[in-house]
Amino acid sequence: MFRLTLRALLARKVRLIMSTLAIVLGIGFLTGVLVFSNGLGSTFDGIIKGSTPDALVRPAGTGSFEAVGSGNSTRLTPEDVEALAGLPEVERADGNVDGLGMYLLDTEGKLVGGQGAPTIAFNYNDTPNLLDEPSLELVSGDWPEGPTDVVLDTGAAENAGYEVGDEVTVIAPAGDSIENVRKTLTMTGTAEFNGGGTAGAILVIFSTEGAQQLFLGGEDVFTSAALTAAPGVTQQQLVDAADTVVPDAYEAVKGDTVAEESQDAVGQFLDVISTFLIAFAVIAILVGGFIIANTFSILVAQRIRELALLRALGASRVQVRRSVLLEAGLMALLGASIGIGLGLLLARALATLFREFGLDINADALDLTGTTIGLAYGVGLVVTLVSAFLPARRASRVAPVAAMRDEAAPAEGSLRRRALIGAVVMLAGVGLAAAGILGAPGNDAIWIGAAAVIWILTAAVISPVLGHPLLVACRAIFGKVFGTTGRLAGENALRNPRRTGATASALMIGLALVSAVGTLAASLSATSDELVDDQFAADFLVQSASFQSFPTGIGDDMAEVEGVDILTRDQFTPALVDGDPNAILGVDPAYGQIYTLDVIEGTQELGDDEAVLTDDAARDYGVGLGDSLELAFPGEQSASVEVVGIIEPTPVVGSVNVPLQVLEDMGINRTDTSLSINLVDGADRAEVQAELEDVIADVPIVSVQDKEQFAESIKGQINQLLYMIYGLLALAIVIAVIGIVNTLGLSVIERTREIGLLRAVGLSRPRLRRMVTLESVTISVMGAVLGMAIGLVIGVLLREALKEDLTVLSLPIASLLLFLGIAVLFGVLAAVVPAIRASRMKVLDAIATE
Repeated sequence: MFRLTLRALLARKVRLIMSTLAIVLGIGFLTGVLVFSNGLGSTFDGIIKGSTPDALVRPAGTGSFEAVGSGNSTRLTPEDVEALAGLPEVERADGNVDGLGMYLLDTEGKLVGGQGAPTIAFNYNDTPNLLDEPSLELVSGDWPEGPTDVVLDTGAAENAGYEVGDEVTVIAPAGDSIENVRKTLTMTGTAEFNGGGTAGAILVIFSTEGAQQLFLGGEDVFTSAALTAAPGVTQQQLVDAADTVVPDAYEAVKGDTVAEESQDAVGQFLDVISTFLIAFAVIAILVGGFIIANTFSILVAQRIRELALLRALGASRVQVRRSVLLEAGLMALLGASIGIGLGLLLARALATLFREFGLDINADALDLTGTTIGLAYGVGLVVTLVSAFLPARRASRVAPVAAMRDEAAPAEGSLRRRALIGAVVMLAGVGLAAAGILGAPGNDAIWIGAAAVIWILTAAVISPVLGHPLLVACRAIFGKVFGTTGRLAGENALRNPRRTGATASALMIGLALVSAVGTLAASLSATSDELVDDQFAADFLVQSASFQSFPTGIGDDMAEVEGVDILTRDQFTPALVDGDPNAILGVDPAYGQIYTLDVIEGTQELGDDEAVLTDDAARDYGVGLGDSLELAFPGEQSASVEVVGIIEPTPVVGSVNVPLQVLEDMGINRTDTSLSINLVDGADRAEVQAELEDVIADVPIVSVQDKEQFAESIKGQINQLLYMIYGLLALAIVIAVIGIVNTLGLSVIERTREIGLLRAVGLSRPRLRRMVTLESVTISVMGAVLGMAIGLVIGVLLREALKEDLTVLSLPIASLLLFLGIAVLFGVLAAVVPAIRASRMKVLDAIATE
């Protein structure tokens, strides 16, 4: 049976290739996602381990990846570093200057980066890392020595157009005027983290003197210190010894602890990306499974006589079933092997895509692992064998007497049983969705998501029933428009509703997800528009594209522009709120003159040591009006604030809001996160905006936006994410189109005699091609309409579950019409090869085919 199965496969090479494509694409995407995820993790692991010393002395309460020093005024003196270096357990101690708020401009004065990973600025020293190697590796040139020397990472230097010896322009994080924040330095070299790559971050490395001048006002002090253990000293012994001399407000932490904190912080971000991509891989594999099942169902139906002859010659049912499953297994192995190779290319494509978002992956880390290869083969085999099981079982039940029948195709059974079971399952999904809408325990969106999975899979199974009215409508429309050719195409689609439904199901799954995502995106965009209309009370908003802080000198200069009446500032900073990490917002006294918040209790006016919280934050922290809230900052600084107001959540403030003076009292260095500006009555808005933009002409790190521009920028960010999701879902739709091509191709082979007879009675080749094309369009329209209808329902219900955040429901009608048009186009393209093949058949040979 093995030789017979192998011969059957090799005898139908085109069918083998077409049937294997679904496996190739599904496994290719899975492999690509796994390779990319592994590369992403390896890149960050290399950076973390390659840049972490044996121990770190840092401000107490400062976690890794919050930028050591966190912009506060806690400092180590040279004497502190010398005391650490003098310990017998310490081989060396190096003072660090960790800078925040640095920006790099390119040769044309434009901002480099700013959309993804941050700019990391610090002083150079050759402290060994956990691997006992230098933390930094010089790629070209020399390390910085003078106060105006700087070294960039290779990627930043290339993107900015700088070479060794060039003058480099940076924007410093502090300054009392714009003239003082723009600095010109000399690039002496390029470098990388010894672990490899920067993951998209921009490295700006100074001499110690240069970093102190830029970030510490020229004082000979440090923000942290790196410790290297003496031979034979453990990290714990190193930390215990350092604790005896570290000054107040500082703590010594083991290097392994720092690395673990960093990996945990990064791990949450990486898990989101990996889960996001794996979800699309599962969708692609699921769609591929439908295609494989449909393909084998058609193949079994076409080989009824062949299988019956095998049974008549003595093959048992088990042997026949094994033969079909063996054929599926061989296809799975071939498809998975090609898919693994394709996955490597896809991983690099994903890395290129994410590089556009500022996340740069080390290319050397994008490699196959044994786990990835094993998982790819395992998933490919399991999905293919499971998909082929029912067709294989159907093949084993072919009676030997079928070999003597003139008609090889088996009679189709009733769809009533399938419809009844499907209706019951669909109702179960309705129950889950209702539970989510009515507020069942847990997350409402999860209940609706479970219902969505049930609906999509059940709709795929009962699509022959759900799609029957659409098929009838297409037959009627095509009959009126294209005459006999259109009616024949409609009848062909109706002839075998199971096959048509199974083929359309793959496209239905993809478009259901596209429609659901489109509905959520449209609702998010509409909600954003409403929020901007209701709450954008300022005439202009000034902030960076990545919401990073910028020097206060920009606000100082803008306040002097003629026509500016009120200018308010705010500053986000990390802190511990009742022991939990959070970002709090400091606002100035003029904030209430521009923004009127929706106050639930108390007031929005802030006095000394007072706070205004959103109702969500008040519930989370269990506080009400008059209660105290404890805030903790790096360097063992703490403040107790009284809750004087509880407000509705709004994007114009944070969840916890305090006066800016609280941050200054806690030693947080003053920067601005955004500026809100109102103009004097009668001022020319266009003229004032032009003058405000002139203020930042030489420091293009922020933008000046009015309400319309701000709304458009938010829409742009939403659309950027939406297009990325559509791009990933496009793979599932491509697999579905391949399924249509495969089904039509096999259908043409199955109807060889019928096509010959049609040609014999006068059907021309162009009309025959049109008939096959219209049949393909019918399948595509059925899949698209069912998918969009289900996706629309899912999207509306998910929006209802998220109505506190998505307050406006918006249906993407234009997008849905576009999707329908694309589906018709896919139907036409999918029919090209089968239609040409059908039209090239020789009439007499086709009629003589059994």
